Parts: sequence; structure tokens; C-alpha cells
Amino acid sequence: MASHGSRDPGQPRPASPALVLLRTAIWGLSVTICLGIAMLWILMPTNTYRKRWLPSIRRKAGTSTFFGIQGSNLLMFMFPLLFVTCLSCIYLHLSSGRAEKTRKESSEKKGARKYPKPLKRPVLVNGPLGIVTATELAFLVMFVVLLIWSLSMYLRNSFAAITPQQAAELGGTKNETKLWLAGLYLGLVGNIGLAFLFFPVTRGSSLLAFFGLTSESSIKYHIWLGHMVMAIFTVHGLCYIVFWIITHQISKTMEWANTGISNVAGEIALVAGLGLWSTTFPRVRRKMFELFFYAHHLYILFMLFFVLHVGISYACIMLPGFYLFLVDRYLRFLQSRSSARLVSARVLPCDAVELNFAKAPGLKYGPMSMMLVKLPAISKLEWHPFTISSDSSLEQDQLSIVVKKEGSWSGKLCEMFSPSSIGRLEVAVEGPYGPASTDFLQHEKLVMVSGGSGITPFISIIRGFIHMSAVHNTSTPQLILVCSFKNSRDLSMLDLLLPMANSQIDLSNLRLKIEAYVTREIVSSAEHLGKYRTVCFSPNQSDEPLSPVLGPNSWLWLGAIISASFAMFLVIIGILTRYYIYPVDHNKNKFSTSVRSILNILVICASIMIVASTCFLWNKRQSAKEASQIKHLEGSTPSYSPGSRVSSMERELESRPHQLLADVTNLNFGERPDLMRILLGCKESSVGVLVCGPKKMRHEVAALCSLGQASNLHFETISFSW
Repeated sequence: MASHGSRDPGQPRPASPALVLLRTAIWGLSVTICLGIAMLWILMPTNTYRKRWLPSIRRKAGTSTFFGIQGSNLLMFMFPLLFVTCLSCIYLHLSSGRAEKTRKESSEKKGARKYPKPLKRPVLVNGPLGIVTATELAFLVMFVVLLIWSLSMYLRNSFAAITPQQAAELGGTKNETKLWLAGLYLGLVGNIGLAFLFFPVTRGSSLLAFFGLTSESSIKYHIWLGHMVMAIFTVHGLCYIVFWIITHQISKTMEWANTGISNVAGEIALVAGLGLWSTTFPRVRRKMFELFFYAHHLYILFMLFFVLHVGISYACIMLPGFYLFLVDRYLRFLQSRSSARLVSARVLPCDAVELNFAKAPGLKYGPMSMMLVKLPAISKLEWHPFTISSDSSLEQDQLSIVVKKEGSWSGKLCEMFSPSSIGRLEVAVEGPYGPASTDFLQHEKLVMVSGGSGITPFISIIRGFIHMSAVHNTSTPQLILVCSFKNSRDLSMLDLLLPMANSQIDLSNLRLKIEAYVTREIVSSAEHLGKYRTVCFSPNQSDEPLSPVLGPNSWLWLGAIISASFAMFLVIIGILTRYYIYPVDHNKNKFSTSVRSILNILVICASIMIVASTCFLWNKRQSAKEASQIKHLEGSTPSYSPGSRVSSMERELESRPHQLLADVTNLNFGERPDLMRILLGCKESSVGVLVCGPKKMRHEVAALCSLGQASNLHFETISFSW
């Protein structure tokens, strides 16, 4: 028995009051700056900002010989957002050690949150926006209102100020001048959407994590913004083209001005954007994923020529989000240069394969995390996202994903495992990415509804609860897994609920119930359960176990990369401006806008590459020591011969865990789950509901959770649809 005042070494150390105060101060400062940025966006279209504040700021900035007029936008738009990003990195680093403590506290207070969460309840289900919660709808409405407010204020103030001289300078009448101004201000409004477009797809973003979001769950925000941006920019371009046609100035379409706006660059950017946009609609994206994937790389041309179109000074307004995206994208590129160590594979009779990678024990990830995978043997360019099915605490040396044969890429992968053995499979990986923690323990019951391969994210959740109940003896909520399959052989997916090395797993404390439905067969047996092949891969010296890209203190390193690369950019561009641009320009807009923009782009890319590469290589060297300790994995992997097919009754490891799993599984053939009966039949005061599967199933579950009589159902928003 521990003496009085001693602390169990297995428990996390309580946070000191100073640390709590520091986190609170960082959070408060970050939110205050974000509110200030939002207020700036609101004030931008007003005459107060445009005619009083902005000229004053530009006059003061115009005296700078290091940044010129570009300095004002760097100060007002770029610096604050990057500063908040660095603050959020510090906040997340200080909070990372509290994950285990928070989970324990949530377990002790499980069910304490009895009240409904109206802001997280679905309010739109079957519309074009998909499943939208009240919070998401509120922010979407506020953003649309901001766009309408900005456009209306721009047009109202500019139309009232039109003079005959201005119309004559543009070469049109007053009404034709209004068309020109409408095109101009549509471009300014489109830039608002572009400024936020890249935040949701920055996978390792500290800003998303700071606000409790993930890039995977934020993909729909990127889709919404993308559609709005391209629609506005398309109308923006059409307004100018129509104006030039009716005023007989069509030659302006081929104009590339030395200073100011470049029309040709804008047209190239618009064409690239339209090519990208045309492949993003659901029907094209689902049926021709490769086309969607390759066309999406047109964003490089779009962004390059957009900057050349408007100039780097104005581009600084939208640049923070793209800057953070470039940092993240380059770190992902560095990570993907190494070949991941693939240890083994579990081949199921339902044309599904579980790939097991070696990982460093220090690599931690939450349930429902995902990572991107590339197999050069199939395609040297294609990356595909997969949900991680393992739990980082239960399986400290391995990370698993499940690939189900559903397309040409996954079909080729499954064909590799039939029936001949594979000596080695080269795999490149990016990630994992996902929530650092989840609050499932707050619920008394957790209902997980899946269809087909949609069971994959719930495998990691159940494995996590297995670890908590068996190792930490944590009281877990009651788990209900409702899974629907087309054929009985798909029932073999249930074998994945247990990791391959499961002989030491204790399921006795896990309150799990599985309702499995086979919709297209009417039989009374499940002969495919427990039947799979195990394939072991040969080790290779060039393969490396998965490890954190920036080491255990990844948030601090990310903040260091962002701040140091931006500081390097400021120093280099300041020197270039002072000793190369200013002697020509003298802050009078005489230097080539395109050359200035290209110089800034090159300096930004070089700064990010130098700083990120240095930090990455430093952490990789530190991880190499830990990687040497993983080499013994070959001896710990299953020693079954490749290609062997073994029945569940022939393995010693099936005797206990698999029997307990079978005891809690109820098989239903020839019917679909009655989701209304299952969900509305839950009488607990707090029931978490997750769904992953076909669109119709997701919408049905969301609709049930939005009913007034289902106030105890808390719809947990997840997104695994691309």
C-alpha cells in the first residue's frame, strides 16, 4: 500500500496552477486575436476602413525601405494568424500530457453530462450540404452573411461614387462601369473564401486541433468554400469579359501589365480552377477518383497565377492559410520519402486485407485516425486514405489499416495476396492524422452503426476500450456495434475487432454487444468467421518503422518551423527589397509586380524547405536510435507460413478471446437493422451515436438523432467520405 501523500507512478501528474493559468492565458489571447481578425474582415468593405484607416496605414508603410506597401498586409493579415498558430502549438504541447488524466476523469464522471447538446445535433440531413449540425450551420450562415455584407457594401459605396471621368477612363458608360466594378468587387469577395480555403486541408494543423477539429471532419468545409470561391471567381471573370466585349476592348484579355493587375495571369488561374472544379462534383469524384486526384494538383497553377494576377502585396491577405498548408505539405513530402516497414498482413475471405506496420512506441494516435498510403507497385503517384484500425496503447509496436476491395487500386492490392506469397511490399505513408483525444467515456452507452467496410473506424474504438478495460481496469460505457453486410463472407470483418496477437487479451470486463446483419443471404451459419490467411513480409534494411514526423514534441517543433521560416522569409525579403527592389521602385509601384511576386514565392518556399528539412532530419536522427529497438519485431510476428489458411478452431489464440467475441455476437440473416427501434430504444440519459457507411444509412441515423424524442442521443460527427 502506498504511503500517505505518495503518487501512483501509473497516474498522470496533476497540472500545477501555474500551468493551468498559462494555458488559459494562451487560449484567451488566441481567441482575442481571432476575434480581432474577424472584425477586420467585417470592417474591410466600409468607407471608414477604405478611405480613412487604409490610406493612413499605407502612408506609414510606404516609408519602409524593407517591405514597402506589402508590409501593411504582412502586419495586419499574415503575422496575426501565424502568431495564433504558434500559440496554439504551445497550447497543444502543454495540454498533451493531460490526455490520460482527462480520459480518467471522463471515466469517473461517465454519464454526468445528462443534458442534450443542441448545438451538436443535426439540423440538416438530406440537403445538398449533407449532414450539418446546428453549430456548423450557424458558422456557415455567418460566413455567407459576411460575403453578402462585403459585396453589398463594396457595390453600394462604389456605385454612389461613379463619375463621368471614371467611366470615360474605363471606356464605357455609367452602367457599363457598374459591370466593371461588380467584377472587381466580386474578386475581392472571392478572396475572402480563398483566405480560408486551405485551413481545412492542412492535415497537421494546430489551429484545427486547437478548436477541436480534424482535417478529415473538416473536408466538407473545404468543399463548401471551394464551390463558393470558384462560383464567385467565375462570375468575376465573366463580368470583365462581358465588359471588354461590349466596350470593344477585347484586346485587354491578352494584357500582362508590368505593374498592377495582370489579366492573362488571372485567366490562366481561372481556367486551372475550372479544370479542378469540374472534377470535384460527387458523381465524377466517386466514379473517376484518379481523375479527381490528378486534377486536384491544378491548385498549384491556380495559386501561382493568382498571385501573379493580383500581386504579392494583395495576396498576403489570403496567404496565411496557404503558407500553413505549404509547411504541412512539405513535412508530408519528407515523411513519404521513407519506405514504411510492413510486418504482416491478414487476408480475409471477403476480399479485405489488414496491413500491419511496425511503429515506434512513441507514436501515439487517437481512435478514428487516418493515414494516407501509396504503393509504388500499383501507382507511383496515387495516395489513398485509410482509417487506422489499431489502438496505439493496445498495440504499441504495430499500426494496422484495413483495405477492402472496392475499386481498381484496392483490387490490385488484394490480387497481390492471392494465392502466392509476397516477399516484400514497398509502401509509403503520410500520417497518421486524427483527433488527439475523444470524449466517448462521457456516455453511458455508445452505439456504432456501420455498413460494409464502414466498420473500420469502430475497430480502433473497440480495441481502445479493450485496452482500457483490460489494462487500466477502467469502467467503459456499454458498446453496441450494429454492422450490416451484404454477404456472409463479409462477417469475417468481425475478426478484425481483435488484433492478430490477441492471446493475452481479456474481454471479460468489456461490455460489448454485436448485432450483425447479412442482408442478401438467408442462412443460419457463419462458416467464414475465423478463417483468414496470415502473410509475413521479409525485412529490409531500407524500411523504417512509423514514427512521429517531428518527434515526441511535435507541436513545439511545428511552432518552431512556422515561426523560424516566417522570420527567415521576412529577413530575406527585407534585404531583397531594400537593396534590389527599392532602388528601382522607391515605393512608387515602378518595379515589376510579377518579378516581385515570383521573388516572394521563391523565398517563402526556400525558407520553409530549409527550416522544415533541418527540423525533420534532426528528429529523424533521434528516432533512428529508437528504430533500432524495433528490429526484433520479426521474431514477435506470427510464425505461420505465408499462404496458410487456418480455421478458427485450430488456433490456440482463438480459444478464449474469439469465443468471448462469438458469445456477444448476434447474427441476423435476410434483414436490415431496424435503426429506429435500436436507437430510440436506448433509455440511458447519455448515448453517443456514431455512423459510418452508405450515404442513406448516415442520413437515416442523423435524422433519428435530430428527433425531439431522442434528446438523449448525441450524434458524434465523423467523416470518412471522400
